[in-house]
Amino acid sequence: MSEPVDRARSALTEAPVDRLVDAVADVLAGSYGITAVELLQVDYRLAALVPLGPEEPVTSPGHPAWRCFDHQEPVRDGHTAYVPVSMRGERRGVLRLAPVPDASAVLAELAEIATALAHELAAVAAGTDVYRAARRTRRLTLAAEMQWELLPGRSRNRPAFRLAGQLEPAYAVRGDSFDWSDDGHRLWLAIINGTGEGVAASMLTALATSALRNARRAGLPLADQAALADQAVYDQHRGERYLSALLMELDLASGVMTAVDAGSPRLVRVSDGEVTEQPLEAQFPLGMFEGTDYREQRFPLRRGERLFVLSDGVMEAAGQHARYGETALDRFLRRTGPMEPLDAVRSLLGDLRAFVSGDLVDDAVVVCLDWTGPDA
Repeated sequence: MSEPVDRARSALTEAPVDRLVDAVADVLAGSYGITAVELLQVDYRLAALVPLGPEEPVTSPGHPAWRCFDHQEPVRDGHTAYVPVSMRGERRGVLRLAPVPDASAVLAELAEIATALAHELAAVAAGTDVYRAARRTRRLTLAAEMQWELLPGRSRNRPAFRLAGQLEPAYAVRGDSFDWSDDGHRLWLAIINGTGEGVAASMLTALATSALRNARRAGLPLADQAALADQAVYDQHRGERYLSALLMELDLASGVMTAVDAGSPRLVRVSDGEVTEQPLEAQFPLGMFEGTDYREQRFPLRRGERLFVLSDGVMEAAGQHARYGETALDRFLRRTGPMEPLDAVRSLLGDLRAFVSGDLVDDAVVVCLDWTGPDA
């Protein structure tokens, strides 16, 4: 590791939470003569790269900053360079730097420094609003604020899998959500198709998500996780309110998926250019009845296979126009094969927004999972 990278890491860990970019800028000025350093964070909608300062967001798809974000590689534009700010597959944004020396070794070191910044941004997120507040292009509704605080992130990579998810309408989502966790042996996924309006919908989803996490962290099997969440929701609402969920657990050594369908969203498999719906044993939504017993089902994934989980909001938006029905949706999913999961999710939701000429009316959640094979 080079001396500038070491200095940047030390500066980041010692800097006040609101001065992370300033700490990086001081190191870059002294080491490379870079005098302009700007952090562009991707917004909640995945449609704008938003500066910390008062400058206008970058929204043009062909802009060098977006090329850097999309391809996750440094991009030069004259004396300016754009470097991805990402960690473990979670894309937080882009660093815009100028003037940058014309040397590949320098660009590689700048990429390391940007990764260190991404890790530090994640570390301080719970203790400051500086970065959260700056990456929104408009105000979140209260319900949406609650939903985004529940999420584990929007993308995750490791040798065995690549994973991404997104909520829509991003600034006004109510009840749809997702959760995930992995321990090196298993990956757990929960996709919730919430019901209701406003804060009440977010509170119901928060209750179910917390109950599922509590059961998962206690080491309970997937069916028991569903049963505990079901009981928690029923105890609060006595069957008057409930919500659908799909719970999945992937064995990272074998590629065998375990699933519990509690009135779940649609699960689609994309493999070798073919799109097929995975049959699931339909069971009652969480909280509909007291003491529901849930059953697990298992199916193997093939190396290189992709899964999409699509909530009702996606299916309803796709059905609003004759041009974009279920057949067209399957065709679009097939075309996402070369894309990274986050790009596939973003492209699908962006295409749906274009067809409905604005935000989706109903809540929608899309999660994309690639099974790439066992960890070495």
